[in-house]
Amino acid sequence: MPSEQKFEPTDRPVYCTFCGRAAEEVQTLISAPFASAFICDICTANHIDLLRAHLPQFAKKKATRRSGLTTFTPRSIERALSEHVIEQDRAKKILAVSVYNHYKRIDAETVIGVEGFEDTEIEKSNILLLGPTGTGKTLLAQTLAKILDVPLAIADATTLTEAGYVGDDVESILSSLLQAADFDVARAERGIVYLDEVDKISRKSDSASITRDVSGEGVQQGLLKLLEGTIAGVPPKGGRKHPEQPLIHINTKHILFIGGGAFDGLDKIILKRLHQSPIGFGANIPSRVDEKAVDLFQYVEPEDLLKYGFIPELIGRFPVLAALNGLSREALLRVLTEPRNALVKQFRKLFAMEGVELEFERGALELMIDKAIERGSGARSLRSLMEETLMDVMFQLPENQHAEKVIITRDAVAGGEPTIILNERLAA
Repeated sequence: MPSEQKFEPTDRPVYCTFCGRAAEEVQTLISAPFASAFICDICTANHIDLLRAHLPQFAKKKATRRSGLTTFTPRSIERALSEHVIEQDRAKKILAVSVYNHYKRIDAETVIGVEGFEDTEIEKSNILLLGPTGTGKTLLAQTLAKILDVPLAIADATTLTEAGYVGDDVESILSSLLQAADFDVARAERGIVYLDEVDKISRKSDSASITRDVSGEGVQQGLLKLLEGTIAGVPPKGGRKHPEQPLIHINTKHILFIGGGAFDGLDKIILKRLHQSPIGFGANIPSRVDEKAVDLFQYVEPEDLLKYGFIPELIGRFPVLAALNGLSREALLRVLTEPRNALVKQFRKLFAMEGVELEFERGALELMIDKAIERGSGARSLRSLMEETLMDVMFQLPENQHAEKVIITRDAVAGGEPTIILNERLAA
């Protein structure tokens, strides 16, 4: 690699090989690694301008280089997400395009710009995921970080409070991201932050109050600059900031923020807006929407979030809205069996480590789905149902040396005993 030389006064003068200027006439001279040749900072700047002016095809070629995304396209990202998350096709497509454009935007600042757009700066587009609990919001963020091999921090918005009050400051989010990046600041500045339960920081009341809304609107105000892009001081070991404490400075300009929440009650706000009847000649009367027949989050508008309790400035910093639909019975069955990390595959592996085959009858899986729908927590309740069903047999299995196969029937899910098939040779 070329090395920058700092010259002391010597008997042998040194000149730029290109323009002939002496070392004393320029700010910097860069030496060639294997020859007595030098180039000054003036010639370096002139050569860069020459490439931009006379070789536009070179500039276009350079602008298409995307470090970190050279092997990814929106379609390949969406395909990788589909290996882990069932359905939610629209949300996965929105995430794939937004993430692809986000990292392309980052790399656009490190290469020669596209001809005609040198002065155009692409702004960041954070993403807001809306959907009932158990539909895959957190799993989507985790899978994205795994696909792109970037650090991911999952922060809980319910623990955040306004600066100066008991609770976590908004900068604590970046402490988690820094730890996920092994304290590599440059890598952390290209990471992803998933802000879970973001709906819990909505304004608590529209009425005037003498007390401060330190966990609602106060947190929203504190997040504004963090989401848009600022240089934030982060305590190296987390916790609250205090005077004379050394801070690590992180630029959030290139950090992608993904907010997610169940937004309980937002569907009623959307339904009320959709069912309003305009008055006057030529007014557009919207067709009535059956709230039981469709997922209302797909009709969400910024004005709905404003009524829900978000300040306009925060809504503007989440320009990409992705709605996740509630999972149907067929989707819940696919969640149990199809994804790469499906629950059935996970528990079959656990039993295989004991040398035992695990089999589920379809009726057993269907009964689990019925119970999950009754609990109203989507796919999130499937693991607890699976654990409840298999708890007793997993307790006994390590000491049962004769077990060869375990069959989970519908009766076993209802509270009965699973069928255990013994190895006749070992039992004898």
